[in-house]
Amino acid sequence: MNRGQTGPGAAVGFAVKSGWAAAVALAGSPTSPTVADSRRVDLCDPTLPESRQPYHAGFSTARESGPELDRLLESVQRFGMKSVGNLLEQCAADGLRLVGVGLVAGSLVDPDTIGNSHIRIHAMEGRLFRSVIERAAAENNLSCATWRERDLDIAATEVIGRGGQSVRTAVASFKDSVKGPWRAEQKAATIAAWLVLAKAGGLPQRSR
Repeated sequence: MNRGQTGPGAAVGFAVKSGWAAAVALAGSPTSPTVADSRRVDLCDPTLPESRQPYHAGFSTARESGPELDRLLESVQRFGMKSVGNLLEQCAADGLRLVGVGLVAGSLVDPDTIGNSHIRIHAMEGRLFRSVIERAAAENNLSCATWRERDLDIAATEVIGRGGQSVRTAVASFKDSVKGPWRAEQKAATIAAWLVLAKAGGLPQRSR
């Protein structure tokens, strides 16, 4: 990452799915940012379909530990970190001065605390794909903040200083300036990027 960038402050938000993430780069003033980039980032190799759900051996069945699982996990780390790293480098090449990364997950529950084996497998995969983004951010000298999706409205009120619905309305309006899909995952990624941008921009934060 080129740390000498002098362009507008920007942050990248990621909404993590199984094997991929919606990524949105938000730039400019933390009070009224604009979308600089919106894309899908693959976190696993499309030529290796099993890596999309590496802990699954089949529906509701856990893959056993061993060489095959190790191969899939290594593939996810290698391919995913390259994909995320390429996006962060592209943002810098486009003149954006990245101040951090935001990450949205459906759940942050420790998989080891989950009794149901199928739910535990999904939680392990969620943690795996989040770790890919966290590591890529760290390698580019960027901090990474994580929120549960259901906590975004509260975080928006506290960090951005606007009610959750107000932020969501503003985010929905970005659709006209974006090529490609603008669904729930892109909107969540945008809010995460906005939160990072607002924190870096020094907006006064409300206490609970």
